[in-house]
Amino acid sequence: MANPSLLSLSVCLLILFHGCLASRQQGQQQNECQIDQLDALEPDNRVEYEAGMVETWDPNHEQFRCAGVAVARHTIQPNGLRLPEYSNAPTLMYIVEGEGMTGTLIPGCPETYQAPQQGQQHGQSSRFQDKHQKIQRFRKGDIIALPAGVANWCYNEGNSPVVTVTLLDVSNSQNQLDMYPRKFNLAGNPEDEFQQQQQQQSRGRRQSQQKSCNNIFCGFDTKILAEVFQVEQSLVKQLQNEKDNRGAIVKVKGDLQVIRPPRIQSERGFESEEESEYERGRRGRDNGLEETICTMKLKENIHDPSRSDIYTPEVGRITSLNSLNLPILKWLQLSAERGVLQNNALMVPHWNFNAHSIVYGCKGNAQVQVVDNFGNTVFDGEVSEGQIFVVPQNFAVVKRARGQRFEWISFKTNDRAMISPLAGSTSVLRAMPEEVLANAFQISREDARKIKFNNEQPTLSSGQSSQQMRDDA
Repeated sequence: MANPSLLSLSVCLLILFHGCLASRQQGQQQNECQIDQLDALEPDNRVEYEAGMVETWDPNHEQFRCAGVAVARHTIQPNGLRLPEYSNAPTLMYIVEGEGMTGTLIPGCPETYQAPQQGQQHGQSSRFQDKHQKIQRFRKGDIIALPAGVANWCYNEGNSPVVTVTLLDVSNSQNQLDMYPRKFNLAGNPEDEFQQQQQQQSRGRRQSQQKSCNNIFCGFDTKILAEVFQVEQSLVKQLQNEKDNRGAIVKVKGDLQVIRPPRIQSERGFESEEESEYERGRRGRDNGLEETICTMKLKENIHDPSRSDIYTPEVGRITSLNSLNLPILKWLQLSAERGVLQNNALMVPHWNFNAHSIVYGCKGNAQVQVVDNFGNTVFDGEVSEGQIFVVPQNFAVVKRARGQRFEWISFKTNDRAMISPLAGSTSVLRAMPEEVLANAFQISREDARKIKFNNEQPTLSSGQSSQQMRDDA
């Protein structure tokens, strides 16, 4: 007989899972996906700070409203510190360029990075040593996953700018506020980067009260904060920082001195540690015992070619990141895909059958076509580095590199997003009998056989055969 407690737990987990899925589906049903025309979009707003800038795309644009997301791009100069903040939505942050370190501040987790204790020596009393939660290094190609409401900071410790692209999934069930991205600042006086009407009204109320402070501490009474922190009111006013005009990204004087493992040890163990986590994820070990919330892995690199899931030499590669190789994505209901096309190669027409896809051009240019459920071409144009476009769920899309190379990152609104190709060895047409194709398209069985078997490549194609046919014609 089954253990009643285990049966009850299973039922609860099942209800919880279906409840989360239903919440997300209900939120997505409220999105606006009546799209007749897509565009490759540049950022609409730019805010410059002391040591960097933040660029955002208008979250009210119909493409982002359809996908239920908001997107921002951060540029952090060397020695620049992005001040701690949290948001109302789960977040995926992709490191386009640069390297640095980041801290994710999870409530209740222990301060596992500690300086050694110094006891009394030669008549000297011990002095206080700092301790804090774990710090991670990041590099180009890393994806960093952040649950809603979890605070995070970033520091550029390299010699070149750090560029990140951040997706906020505002339609996620973790966000119970509204469909607008909200940033909650723990320090400084950053501007409203998304320039939303609701927050502009809020700013207007603050201005009417003759305040210029824009972080969480500003709204609390100074005496109450002094009592909570057990410090002087003058120090509390520094937390509120009304006269700080540096913004959300500030310049650190000298180097940021924090407790962390020596760099050489961290770098030596970097690849082996990630490979171990990656392989464990590949084997599907996700029963909740391997990772606690405090030690859960939040980062994975998808730039390394050896991690490719689809690879064709001199054509390109695709690397997928989902809940199988980064388990926290199951909680966030998000995933990502990084692609590289070389030498005019193309990714065959396909559709995402369980997710929206938000595509950011990382390098080069591509010719892109997107087709809706009526067979209308809703986008036929060039996508360049730094531009974004959205491919709604089930819309078909094809990409061809213009010139020597095109690289992109796609954020997807499902933790195990899947595609269905229209051509190639894994395509929907390949799976059909010849007789079905012949009757569906009114072609001969010989032509149906060509449609099925002429392209033996799975997802990426060099396009050489079609080019040769055009030359012969």
